[in-house]
Formats: sequence, structure tokens, C-alpha cells
Amino acid sequence: MNEGTGAADPPSLIEYPSDFPLKVLGHTQPGFAQAIAAVVKRHAPDFDEATLTMRTSRQGKYMSLTCVIRATSRPQLDALYQELSDHPMVVMAL
Repeated sequence: MNEGTGAADPPSLIEYPSDFPLKVLGHTQPGFAQAIAAVVKRHAPDFDEATLTMRTSRQGKYMSLTCVIRATSRPQLDALYQELSDHPMVVMAL
């Protein structure tokens, strides 16, 4: 149940376990990919960093990373998104 609302969490649209793509956007800077890979590995220890893909924006200001993890639960994804969103190098996590 959600605290204070009395409502149950909505059902998940994801069937677990499942391969789940994450996209993380940040300013282009040294160490960005390594920092994000470390966060992802904390929540998905079997994540293979070799599968991480990087793309730089046309003008080079931003970098997007795509990581495909084996998602095992909604709490796992919630915790991962929270840590990514709180990370100082991250502009957005989708």
C-alpha cells in the first residue's frame, strides 16, 4: 500500500524476470560511462558492461547510455532509477 493514500500499488506491466533497457542521459564528461555502469552493477550484478552502448549528441554536449539489465523485480528497478536520478552526473534516466 502507498503510505497515506490507502491505495495499493498498481500492478506491474513488466513480467519478471525480463531483459529491461535503461537509458541514461548526462553531460559529456570523463568517467560518465564508468560511473553509471558502477551504479547499474550495484543493482544488477550480472550486468555485462560490454553491452553498454553510448551515443553523443550532435553538438557533443550530452551523452546517452543504454544498458540492458535482467530485471528481477519492481523494487530492484525502483531502487536503480532512484539512485540514477540522484546521481550528480545524470540529467535524466528513462
